[in-house]
Amino acid sequence: MTTRYSQAQERVSEYSQLSAWSTARRADRWRVLYGAAVAVLVLVSYALGALHWLPRDPEAMDLQAMLLGPIEQGYLLGTDFMGRDILTRLILGIQAYFLPGLLSIAIALTLGALLGVLAGYRGGRAEMGVTYLSNLVDSMPRLVLMLLVIAAFKPGIYTIMAVVGLTTAPTVATLVKGKVLMLKARNFIESAVALGVPPRAIVFRHILWYNCRTLLLIQATLGMAEAVLIETSLSYLGFGVQEPTPSWGNMVQAGANYLLQGNLWVSSAPALAILATVLGFHLLGDGLNNMFEGGQRR
Repeated sequence: MTTRYSQAQERVSEYSQLSAWSTARRADRWRVLYGAAVAVLVLVSYALGALHWLPRDPEAMDLQAMLLGPIEQGYLLGTDFMGRDILTRLILGIQAYFLPGLLSIAIALTLGALLGVLAGYRGGRAEMGVTYLSNLVDSMPRLVLMLLVIAAFKPGIYTIMAVVGLTTAPTVATLVKGKVLMLKARNFIESAVALGVPPRAIVFRHILWYNCRTLLLIQATLGMAEAVLIETSLSYLGFGVQEPTPSWGNMVQAGANYLLQGNLWVSSAPALAILATVLGFHLLGDGLNNMFEGGQRR
């Protein structure tokens, strides 16, 4: 009986996803497609950088080719103030936030999901504790908190992103808690208990996997966008990745010194990369939310 119940739940979940895509608005489909294209491009670019399959040496300086514009002398995106290829450094700069961002997302989703299920499934003091923790974290400006951690401990980028994940977990917990409370109102958990489904299976399979995986995926896309913003902001301020290691943030900061000389592309190229990436992940999350979580549905 339990096996049949699980199979039925899986079929309902797959059908609801297909139905959501087929009935979604065209704008939401374009959001998802653009965001998915950005995610794939980031993943491929990270793999190219990790395997060192790069167009040029990111640290090679050509003093005869400084501050070249796009498509000059074979440089697709031009060169910076030291004659280094901007395209190569943009590709390699993805490494500054990709793995730290995944660490932040993993911490936020894992801890947030567990706290959310605990608060929604158990209720009582657990729910009060999660609510209090969420309100406490939301009252702290995120960037200010990061700067305080850096000033006190001088940590690396992975430690900073771990703190970001910890401070994001209460938000995820609040969303998961609301989802669990909605399921309880539909007598979903009571039906599973009546059929003899073990509590562990109810929590991890029927609540988190069948009913919360889309919600967690949406939060993962938004978390990656936040990771890009935080890493590039810290690098721009001089607290993140330092030269000569490329980061989109320190590339914008270094190129800003040449704006008044008319060399706009040195800083605008990484700035546009930040804009396109953050926008892509946000649109992906927004499109998925509208399609699968009922936001602005037709």
